Amino acid sequence: MTELNEGHEEPFALHLAALAVLDDRGVVVGWNRRAQELLGHPGTAVLGRRAFEVLVDPRDLPAAREAVAKCRRAGGWAGLLPLRHRDGRLVDIGLRARALPREDGVREWVLAGAPAADVLEWQRDRAIVGGLYRRCPIGLVVHGPDLTILRVNRAIERFTGMPAADFRGLPTGSLLIPDDAREAVDRVRQVMDTGRPAVYSEQFVRLEWDPAHERVAMVSSFPLEDTSGRILGVAEMIEDITERHRAQRRLALLDQAGSRIGTTLDVAETARELAEVMVPHLADHASVDLLWQVTRGEEPLRTPAGSMVRLGACGTGAGQPNPPHPQGEPVEFGPGTPQARCLAEGRAVLEPVLPPDWFSVAGRRGTHAPDLGVHSLIVAPLVARGLVLGVMTLWRSRRPDPFEADDLTLAQELASRAAVAIDNARRFTQQQQTAFTLQSSLLPRGLPAQSAVETAVRYLPASGAPGLGGDWFDVIPLSGARVALVVGDVVGRGIHAAATMGRLRTAVHTLASLDLEPDEVLSRLDDLVNLLAAEQEAAGERPVGEQVVGATCLYVVYDPVAGRCSVARAGHPPPVVTAPDGRVAPLDLPAGPPLGLGGLPFEAREIDLAEGSLLCLYTNGLIGERHIDADTALTKLCATLSRPADALERTCQAVVDALVPSQPGDDVALVIARTRMLPPQDVASWQLPLEPASAARARELTSAKLTEWGLEHLAFTTELIASELVTNVYRYASGPATLRLIRERTLVCEVGDTSHTSPHLRRARTTDEGGRGLLLVAQMAERWGTRYTREGKTVWTEQPLTGTLV
Repeated sequence: MTELNEGHEEPFALHLAALAVLDDRGVVVGWNRRAQELLGHPGTAVLGRRAFEVLVDPRDLPAAREAVAKCRRAGGWAGLLPLRHRDGRLVDIGLRARALPREDGVREWVLAGAPAADVLEWQRDRAIVGGLYRRCPIGLVVHGPDLTILRVNRAIERFTGMPAADFRGLPTGSLLIPDDAREAVDRVRQVMDTGRPAVYSEQFVRLEWDPAHERVAMVSSFPLEDTSGRILGVAEMIEDITERHRAQRRLALLDQAGSRIGTTLDVAETARELAEVMVPHLADHASVDLLWQVTRGEEPLRTPAGSMVRLGACGTGAGQPNPPHPQGEPVEFGPGTPQARCLAEGRAVLEPVLPPDWFSVAGRRGTHAPDLGVHSLIVAPLVARGLVLGVMTLWRSRRPDPFEADDLTLAQELASRAAVAIDNARRFTQQQQTAFTLQSSLLPRGLPAQSAVETAVRYLPASGAPGLGGDWFDVIPLSGARVALVVGDVVGRGIHAAATMGRLRTAVHTLASLDLEPDEVLSRLDDLVNLLAAEQEAAGERPVGEQVVGATCLYVVYDPVAGRCSVARAGHPPPVVTAPDGRVAPLDLPAGPPLGLGGLPFEAREIDLAEGSLLCLYTNGLIGERHIDADTALTKLCATLSRPADALERTCQAVVDALVPSQPGDDVALVIARTRMLPPQDVASWQLPLEPASAARARELTSAKLTEWGLEHLAFTTELIASELVTNVYRYASGPATLRLIRERTLVCEVGDTSHTSPHLRRARTTDEGGRGLLLVAQMAERWGTRYTREGKTVWTEQPLTGTLV
């Protein structure tokens, strides 16, 4: 089919139509050349003859007579009628007849004819044009070259509510608000200037007299040209796609919410994400308020009660006032507020239009609106697993159109999705808090008092890794004023790692109380880790592709009397030592295998440390972060520790600031110790021969030293302890006895010998002459014990300086 109206003039036009004139008796009195071309009859063959005889087939005479009768009654007629060609065939002709009065009163009839196919096509074209203007549901606007409106169809009339006739002559875009009008004019001008159509352009349509009603139209513009190609104007097909646009916008918002809400397992962050998704796509302001139990990871009550906390708030426009309640602050909703109703009923509340005096009504002042210019409100409950977690409030103030039922449905869907994410975050928070409580209970709650070293510690849990870590540290006072410094790291994360860490830490404390050497402690720990691995493997708890149980550990014992440090490590990074003059270096120490491999020895190394030296112990999270090379990190660590005289807490924080990112990927345990030396006047040591008189000599020496120290009130008990321990050496051990007194936080009395025989308490019978010495020692001392060295053993006791135990 050819294009509409292109090359198809009206077939009944005078220069195109076949014309014939009949008198009132039906005799042909006029015949033009076009009629001869169409039917083949020359004028001489038809003029003066009745048309029925020449042109109408006898079979069509009834139809022809009926047409004549209608024409006489109505004064005209139009229709299709088959006429006889000169060669005898019938030709379908479209006819139009009308009366032609003459001055003499004689009536004649003019017949205009054209091929029926041309007439039908022309009629269809006219019907299409008529349909576009009268019946088409898609709007049609014709703009003139001067950017005025020439004509609109009835769809535009319905779209605007303005009669179509009133549009003629109006400037293009004159009915729209300035922003929308500018876009419409620019589009028409572009098509006019370039001659190129603009297809499927979306246009916001807000009429000047109804700016609150925002609609969206799909506009296709194309130029109108005459046969020479000159542009006569621009026609625009305008389809109202408001509902489709809103549906697409809702789907896009749902898709965006799916990717933006719940990106973390953090309750506050999820609430903020929900508020930010709502603005500006659905609301001008959004706030998310959660029950305080939810913010703490607790499960809310079945009946929502208590205060709420605003965790999410967002608004459009830089000039908008801040929310009346900043994020993180508690909020209270009055009994008459929509939020209170929403919480109580668990159903969404829609206030499409808020009258100007709405906020002045008693009970509504507690809605916490972002400003009093709001005119529409939605409150949706955040419900997950049947529990109300809080409410989401949406406001409109800048956008003139109110919330509708579809907006409420969308808000409920988004709130429902967000509630699941918030509840997941809440439950994760609850689990994390439980886990961290467990972990905290397994780590030292404070540093014990001791005189050997000054310490500063940090424990930083990983923020970007799931589950608990197995890092730990300890500062353990030992006998003889010594101290043990421990750091360790269990392989893996999670409850199993934390539980294993707790068991290893307990074992370290137990082994430390036995005063074992560092390498012996690590050997015993290795046995324990192998035992735990066997238990875990037997229970089928081994994670796929992972070691059952494994750990690294660094164990350091420092003696402030001798200024000596004994160190052993099991696959752990070596400590960094800073001399008082600022020289820093990692301690050259045999690595040792990680705990859990079994069967391999550990080696200890002893070094002398000057008073004021720094010992830095750490787990691999400090230097093993992905953002920095381990060697570079170790260099930075050494540089940070190069000022040993600085305050220890400041040095410890400087190490953290230099090496630990804001969100560490692994747990970090850090212990920095500054060594001390006990003053020589606080330590006294004597070697006594293996003879009966040594007990008395021990009493004399002890009494004299305590008198010198001003501890006469401890003389009796200490003399008794010293004499009993020296007597035991004489009776049961070998070699000379070494008596040592140490004055620090407590009074320490030690007696050493070259024997490795373990002393033990026993209950003597009433008839026994001996066997009560250790029992008396245990009663007189606050603490006592035995430690073993390669040369023998030492039995030690401690008494408080403030008084006596008897």
